[in-house]
Amino acid sequence: MSPKVRETITPSTATRTLDRITGRSVNFISAPISGLQIIEPRAFEDARGFFAEVYRSDVFAKHGITAPFVQDNHSASSRGTLRGLHCQIAPQGQAKLVRVVSGEIFDVAVDVRPGSATYGRWHAEVLSAANRKMFFIPEGFLHGFLVLSDRADVLYKTTDYYAPQLERGVAWNDPQIGVVWPDPGCPLIVSDRDRRNPALKDAGPLL
Repeated sequence: MSPKVRETITPSTATRTLDRITGRSVNFISAPISGLQIIEPRAFEDARGFFAEVYRSDVFAKHGITAPFVQDNHSASSRGTLRGLHCQIAPQGQAKLVRVVSGEIFDVAVDVRPGSATYGRWHAEVLSAANRKMFFIPEGFLHGFLVLSDRADVLYKTTDYYAPQLERGVAWNDPQIGVVWPDPGCPLIVSDRDRRNPALKDAGPLL
């Protein structure tokens, strides 16, 4: 990854808290864009492997993540696959909790909340099976990711059900947003639909 990308994905101000409800530590890190959070569950390892508690509603509620998750999705993709940038609009907007159980991705969120001081800005995190990070993305953000490993299995929870008639997209390479995507080491694989997505300025309401 280039120095510019590394600088972009590193939170400039991070707040870490230790949760002791279960006697296990969980880091909740605030990203530079308000509302985005990186969650680092602690893994307990031994000769058998590891155990990690990745979601517990009362722990998450203490950190402002209170909306109930109602759907779990699993995406499997090969190296160079770029999915995004997507969102689902009202009345079934979705917050997402994203994690990777095999491989590695460059995971991107773009603020499209009307009136937001950071409208159009993006933040990215490298999520992998090795680092076990999770990325919480509230409503009002576009989401997309690029696969950096030979294969990646991505799991994500959503706070409302998938409604294809309410799905919207913005071009992954929109210069107004300017995401600095890393080089996956192969040509990009982008769906025909994502190639047709409009620029942010032409996309219409996204919340």
